[in-house]
Amino acid sequence: MTARISQEDLQHVFDHTRELWDELRGQRIFVTGGTGFFGCWLLETFAFANERLRLDTRLTALTRDADAFRRKSPHLAGNPAIELVEGDVRNFSFPHGKFSHLIHAATTSSASVPPLEMFETIVAGTRRALDFAVACDAKKFLLVSSGAVYGRQPSDMTHISENYSGAPDAADPNSAYGEGKRAAELLCAIYSREHGFETKTARCFAFVGPHLPLDAHFAIGNFIRDALAQKPVCVKSDGTPYRSYLYAADLAVWLWTILFRGKSRRPYNVGSDEALTIRQVADTVAAAFQPAVTVNIDKTPEPGVAAQRYVPGTKRAQKELGLQARIKLKQAIEQTIFWHRKAP
Repeated sequence: MTARISQEDLQHVFDHTRELWDELRGQRIFVTGGTGFFGCWLLETFAFANERLRLDTRLTALTRDADAFRRKSPHLAGNPAIELVEGDVRNFSFPHGKFSHLIHAATTSSASVPPLEMFETIVAGTRRALDFAVACDAKKFLLVSSGAVYGRQPSDMTHISENYSGAPDAADPNSAYGEGKRAAELLCAIYSREHGFETKTARCFAFVGPHLPLDAHFAIGNFIRDALAQKPVCVKSDGTPYRSYLYAADLAVWLWTILFRGKSRRPYNVGSDEALTIRQVADTVAAAFQPAVTVNIDKTPEPGVAAQRYVPGTKRAQKELGLQARIKLKQAIEQTIFWHRKAP
């Protein structure tokens, strides 16, 4: 069993989405990937708003293992407004009845998944979700996409915008995730035009917060894992790549806002625009502990080699939707550490 998201974080999301929820009053919403990192935040914040505003909304979440989720989050699995349906995103059976909104957050980005399986899961899963949107007469569909659709960010580009026309290297099998997300976005555009419902796209970058796995390929999660174990924080690079991290409570605000108010077939970058080197991120994690843990850098920077970057430009989301990264990284890390320490 995992710890619940704090009341402070739930209130933060509610305060910045309060005016959006009435659109769901008396409706049904379907979420794929409802039991992962993103999904837990979507379900928790939905349940909070549904109760506070008495929306009488029902949420159905697709999961590969309903029993595992019941053990992980019994307070969500037991919520009368939340229904779990079990199945594979590529071929799940369609629930009966109408759903007004769909959020497609199911995906796999694990490096252990073979490229062909990863690509097929992303594309087939998106098409299955879109077919269900047609069948259930949905009005709005949110695709949780990725900044990986841009391919490698040019080293002289500090922040990558939605207008950048770059792409992953199609000759590299490691591009399966990014190319899969590109294909998923194209499918959304096609279905939107042919069937008339709105499709919203959230191109997500890097995040930190409760429910983020500490044993996967997320660098900041690994740093927190090492420090919680009272070990040195290990940076498995030269520490020079630039990243940015949006706290999960702000992530939830952004995703709900894009679903309700984002323009159809217009992608929005989702993330923080505060660029920090991986070394700086590791140092920030280490300093969050008393006494501070040490930081070990595996490699030495090569002279004359430009640092890699993966940092979004977020002006579109700021100007069109009024979205901001409100919680700073230091506070985000501290709240993530606190959550893991209180987890059973």
